[in-house]
Amino acid sequence: MAQPGGSTAITTLATRVIALCWFLVLLDGLDLFVYGAVLPGVLDDKAFHLTKAVAGDIGSLTNFGMLLGALTAGLLTDRIGRRRLLLAGVVIFSLASGGAATAPSVGVFAVARFISGYGLGALLPTCIALVQEFAPPRRKAIAVTFLMTAHQAGGALAGALAMSVVHALGWRSVYWLGMLPLLLIPVVWALLPESITYLISSGRTERATALASKYGVPLGFYAPEPGAERRRGDVRALFAAPVRTTTLLFWVASFFGLLLVYGMNTWLPTMMRGHGYNLGSAISFLLVINLGGIVGMLVAGPLADRFGPQRVAMAWFACTAVGVGLLVNHMPLVWTYVVVFATGGFLFSAQTLIYASTSSYYLPSVRATALGWVSAVGRWGSIFGPWFGGVLLSHGLTTSGFGMFSAAAVIALLTLAFVRRNPEVDAINAADDLAATEGSTTQPV
Repeated sequence: MAQPGGSTAITTLATRVIALCWFLVLLDGLDLFVYGAVLPGVLDDKAFHLTKAVAGDIGSLTNFGMLLGALTAGLLTDRIGRRRLLLAGVVIFSLASGGAATAPSVGVFAVARFISGYGLGALLPTCIALVQEFAPPRRKAIAVTFLMTAHQAGGALAGALAMSVVHALGWRSVYWLGMLPLLLIPVVWALLPESITYLISSGRTERATALASKYGVPLGFYAPEPGAERRRGDVRALFAAPVRTTTLLFWVASFFGLLLVYGMNTWLPTMMRGHGYNLGSAISFLLVINLGGIVGMLVAGPLADRFGPQRVAMAWFACTAVGVGLLVNHMPLVWTYVVVFATGGFLFSAQTLIYASTSSYYLPSVRATALGWVSAVGRWGSIFGPWFGGVLLSHGLTTSGFGMFSAAAVIALLTLAFVRRNPEVDAINAADDLAATEGSTTQPV
C-alpha cells in the first residue's frame, strides 16, 4: 500500500524504469515486426525458395516461440525476478537474429525465428509487470500504453529499415543489425533496478530496503498485499472463485486481439500489394500503421486512467473493426494512408489495454503471473492469425483476410463486455489513491 511522502522520488524512479523498459520493448518490437517488413523481399529472393504458405507457417512458429516464452515468464518471473528474465530475453532474440541472417535454408531460418520468438515472448509481459509495479497511482494505464508505444516504434523502425536497407543490402542485412542489442546488455543491467515489490514478496526484505534507500523512495509504497508470499507465482490463484471467469475472458480477448495484431503486421504489406499497390507503398503501410499505433497509445493511456482500460479497449476494438473493414476497398492512396494510420491508432492500443485491464484486475502478488498467462494464451491467436492469413493469401483471398481480422476485433470487444470488477483489488486501489492524495497535500510532487 502506498505511503505519504517521497512522491517526487517515486516518480523519478518510475521514470527511470519506464525509460529503460521502453528501450527494451523497442528492441522487442523491432525484432518481431522486421519479419513482416522484409517478407516481400524474402519472397522475391528466388534463391531462398520461400513460399507464401510457408511464410505464414514461419510467422506462426515465431509466435509459438513467443507463447512458450510468455509461459516461461508467467511461471518464473515471480520466482527469479524481473531483471534477469528481461535481459535473458534480449540475449536470446539477439543471437537468434544472427541465426536468421546466416540461415542457409528456409528450415534453419524458421528455427532461428522460433528461438527469437521465445526471447521476445518472455520480455514483453515481464516489462509490463515491472512498469506497473513502479508506476505511481492513477498513472498505471498511461505507463503501460506509453511503454507499448515502443513496440509500435519498433514496428515503424522495422518498416523504415526495410525500405532503406533491403533494396541496397538485401534482407539478411536487417537481421545482422538485430544483433547489436547484445552490446548494450551490461549498461541496462547496471541501470535497471529489480522490482521492489518482487523482493518484498519473495522475502528479500534487506535487499528491498537497500534498494529503496538508494533511490530515496518509501518502502511501503511497493509493499504487496497481505499473503502475497503464499500466492506468489501460483497459477491456481488465477482460478480462485472470484476471478476464474474473468481469467478465461481475458484469455479469449487476448487470443483475438493478438490474432489481429500479428496477422495484420505479418500480412499487411503483402495484402496491400495484392490490392494493386506497388512494393514501396505496400511496405510503407506497415510504417504508417505503426506510427498510428504510437499516437493511439498516447491517446488511449490518459483515457484509460480516467474511464478505465476495459471501457476504452472496447471502444478501440469497435473502431478497429471499422478501419480494417474499410481497407477491403481500393481507395486513393492518400485516403488509404489515412485509414491505415487511424486503424493502427486503435488496433495496437486496444490489445495493450487488455494488458492494462489485466494488470489492474489482479492482486499485485499474481499480477506478473496473470500477465504472462494472458500473453501466452493470446499467443495462440498470434499463431493462428499469420498462419490462416497465409492460407487465405496463398489462395488469392485477400478480401477474406481483411474480413477475418475485422471479425476478430468484434469478438474481442464482445468478450471484454462480460468482464466484471474485482472488489478486492478495488479496495486496495482505493486505499492507495487515498494515501497518495494525503501525501500530495503534505509534499509537492
